[in-house]
Amino acid sequence: MNYDLSVIRPELRAEEVKFRGRDLTGISRRALRKALRTLHTLEIMAVNIYKSQITSRPCELNRQLTAAMCNEMTHAQDFQTKLYEYGFKPSKLRFAYWLVGYLFGLGSRIMGTKSILRTGVWVEAKAVRHYAELLDSAEWDEETKRIIEKDQTDEYGHIERWKWFLDHPEAVC
Repeated sequence: MNYDLSVIRPELRAEEVKFRGRDLTGISRRALRKALRTLHTLEIMAVNIYKSQITSRPCELNRQLTAAMCNEMTHAQDFQTKLYEYGFKPSKLRFAYWLVGYLFGLGSRIMGTKSILRTGVWVEAKAVRHYAELLDSAEWDEETKRIIEKDQTDEYGHIERWKWFLDHPEAVC
């Protein structure tokens, strides 16, 4: 699928929010709940990584980190919305992912710009793999599947962006 990576926050209209998967039972329903909770908590972690890496300096890296944070916030909202559409609730343990994201972000920020970028590549590569696994782990309706694929494509875009900065250290703050 072809997605425009310059779109950070796609439009969502009220009529697009609907009840989904209420007719599913047993294994199918549990697989959806597990996958959506995993995606939601991992996106919470990603938001906090970027949030903790951004400094107050007005430079291109901070602008890109802010855009990535905003994009990850959109992903977290995507999956929180889907959880409620399917009749589920977010994980009660999501605060742990918030904390891990904060620690990864702050830790990499303390260690310097290369560490920020390497952490970004590492975390986003893991996200891409998770997305691939989770796309195959449940019976998704077409609209939800498109959102997951779009969010996965965004993660590929983040990897490419952080790799570019690693290859062009002169463009960093």
